[in-house]
Amino acid sequence: MACFLASAFLLVLQTYAAPPEAGFGITLDTVDLDTGLLVNVSGDVTTSPPPGTSKRAPHSIIIGVRKGGTRALLEMLDIHPEVAAAATEVHFFDWDENYAKGFEWYRELMPYSYPHQITIEKTPGYFTSALAPERICAMNSSIKLLLILRDPAERVISDYTQVYFNRLENHKPVQAIENLLVRNGALNMRYKAIQRSLYDVHMRNWLRHFPLEQIHIVDGDALIRDPLPELQRVERFLNLPPRIVSTNFYFNQTKGFYCIRSDGRERCLHESKGRPHPAVNSTVLQQLRSYLQEHNRTFFRLVKRTFDWQ
Repeated sequence: MACFLASAFLLVLQTYAAPPEAGFGITLDTVDLDTGLLVNVSGDVTTSPPPGTSKRAPHSIIIGVRKGGTRALLEMLDIHPEVAAAATEVHFFDWDENYAKGFEWYRELMPYSYPHQITIEKTPGYFTSALAPERICAMNSSIKLLLILRDPAERVISDYTQVYFNRLENHKPVQAIENLLVRNGALNMRYKAIQRSLYDVHMRNWLRHFPLEQIHIVDGDALIRDPLPELQRVERFLNLPPRIVSTNFYFNQTKGFYCIRSDGRERCLHESKGRPHPAVNSTVLQQLRSYLQEHNRTFFRLVKRTFDWQ
């Protein structure tokens, strides 16, 4: 019933939405990439699409989680010749101002793809959005969803690190992570980085609209250590022929993580990815981990599998 009502609302939006405005209201993630990092990703700057292609709604969406490895997952999947990846984080289902523009506006932001390809978009904010599950269900109740997660405590620290460096680059004041994690001697539950790591809370919302079989969880920690097995599981989930192989990856000793090799080119994620984390007071870190443990156990029960999280 929820999907039916949302579908009716989406139809109204499609009917009365304003014409597509390329780039308006969109958070571009391409600034975080080396030049030419995406192979199949279409910037759609030309007016004449390749013959035989069209823009289609995504067949799969990477829904999150922020700082879980979504960019790495998309880049690695983009090796596959039957994947067409959207170049931007669209924020259609989690931002009301974008959702109000209607489905055609959203579809226009997808890359041109051939009939044999599947379109994938990724917006990490979807996983923690209260509205995104119902809205995506209204668009396509049988869509396949990809969710990449990592150790939730490490994800909190990574979240802080990204904001920390962004504030430094913009000459804004910064705080020590301990001052954000703890207030008046207690864990600061209002800190958004902690809220985003309560995987069980957000997963419950998704499972109200989608069966677990439609949500494939990628182990983000395993993807960093050894990308191929995780990507092969994704290929099977998406019913893609096996095309990603071990020679598509090489370990970059300088950067400390795997980079991509395809079409005779080598490329790594932007230097902003994989930044070193700050040292966190051990007592505060243990306080954070202890709090997350019960949420982790609940999440394991929901998804019927466990992860090697501290």
